[in-house]
Amino acid sequence: MIPAASAITARRPRALRHSARSAFAAMSLATAVAFTGLSTPVLAKGPESLADLADKVTDAVVNISASTTVEAKAPGRTMPQLPQGTPFEDLFEEFFNKKGQRGDGDSPRQQSRKSNSLGSGFIIDASGIVVTNNHVIGDANDIQVILHNGTKLKAEIIGKDPKIDLAVLRVKPEADKPLKAVPFGDSEKMRPGDWVIAIGNPFGLGGSVSAGIVSARGRNIESGPYDNYIQTDAAINKGNSGGPLFNMDGEVIGINTAILSPTGGSVGIGFAVPSATASQVIDQLREFGEVRRGWLGVRIQNVDDATADALGLKGGAKGALIAGVDEKGPAKASGLEVGDVITKFNGTVVKSSSDLPRIVASTPVGKVVEVIVVRKGAETTKSVTLGRLDDPEKPQLANAKQPEAEPAIRQALGLNLSGITDELRRRFSIKDSVKGVVVTRVDPNSTAADKQIKPGEVIVEVGQESVASPADVTKRVDQLKKDGRKSILLLVASASGDVRFVAIGLE
Repeated sequence: MIPAASAITARRPRALRHSARSAFAAMSLATAVAFTGLSTPVLAKGPESLADLADKVTDAVVNISASTTVEAKAPGRTMPQLPQGTPFEDLFEEFFNKKGQRGDGDSPRQQSRKSNSLGSGFIIDASGIVVTNNHVIGDANDIQVILHNGTKLKAEIIGKDPKIDLAVLRVKPEADKPLKAVPFGDSEKMRPGDWVIAIGNPFGLGGSVSAGIVSARGRNIESGPYDNYIQTDAAINKGNSGGPLFNMDGEVIGINTAILSPTGGSVGIGFAVPSATASQVIDQLREFGEVRRGWLGVRIQNVDDATADALGLKGGAKGALIAGVDEKGPAKASGLEVGDVITKFNGTVVKSSSDLPRIVASTPVGKVVEVIVVRKGAETTKSVTLGRLDDPEKPQLANAKQPEAEPAIRQALGLNLSGITDELRRRFSIKDSVKGVVVTRVDPNSTAADKQIKPGEVIVEVGQESVASPADVTKRVDQLKKDGRKSILLLVASASGDVRFVAIGLE
């Protein structure tokens, strides 16, 4: 076996050769600069040292130890994982007592098991308020906050929010050991390329500092309805969950939550909840113990280029297309309709459908807001009094009442169409509430097939006009062709009544 020192020595000539090549390249560059008359380029570099910044904030960063005692029905089985905040790699390590301990009076198949998770957090109020990720604590019944100096404090949960993956804890500081708190900064001011540092508990190594830059903003990793992550290349790993991402002023501009990694370790792609999002949630958790989000009462989908053309949107694909309206929601009462495209909400531009849920949720319940929509090519403004989002499940959506369909068979857009008959309702299990024109066959070589339209689905609208028979469909298609449209927007309902917009290109 070769000692480590020898191994290092053995590699030195190669390193020196590399250095020589680098030096030669540098001289060549200098020569080229001299001949061209250009000034020597200044290479970008990071701060000379981050030690002072780390010293300033490290005491406010804590380790979180969360223990959960559960009952397992069979010995030797692996404990289920704690709830995860995202489909990406979790940033905290879980350790399970796989053997378990039998409780008093338990049958041989009933054993008490304890699982522990280790994560990170930070203190935002010297009175003892600590922030971490919801998935770090999960359903734990014993939570300890471990300070940088090793002091362990028992924590209680003030409130948690699985949608943003945040939790707020409270600890009681020791009288002679005041806590160090750190403030939130403005994540909206951060730009790709700005320097940041992450401090946390990676792989159980508490108080670990890493540095990097903001790689991107507004990342959607499809972990929930309000994704808006900061991406960073600062090294964050398992155990960093819930830890802070600092700017160069020592302010928290993000909360480390997930990483994208094929190895389980950092590959330079980490994600943090922006402080602009987190601070609003944290304030509500501290005040109410829960989050009270605004509710509009619509189901939406994104607007692509084909849909924008079919809708006659000026400026191309933008906004959020309303695909369903809750009968008892604020949108219905304010006159918003299926087919409207929301382009601005409460003064904020809606660039895509993913923007709207986040904007609505952050708007106070009961507030009257102006909503600008495009309806059949014309812009209009509606006033909406926001309700409160109580039910996380998708609300039941309204289906427009249509005249009874007449049985007939026609072809249009690569579709065989028929009026809805009792026999077709039974064959395709179409609900009685669904009205329109049923698709009985789809040409496999058509655009409709590419758009995943299937037999048994029902065409409710063509070009934002209701249809009740195959003749209505062909008539509307012919009219839109004469109008010079390059694509046609269909409102398509599933057999159960869920609707979506589909843009079909015209040849």
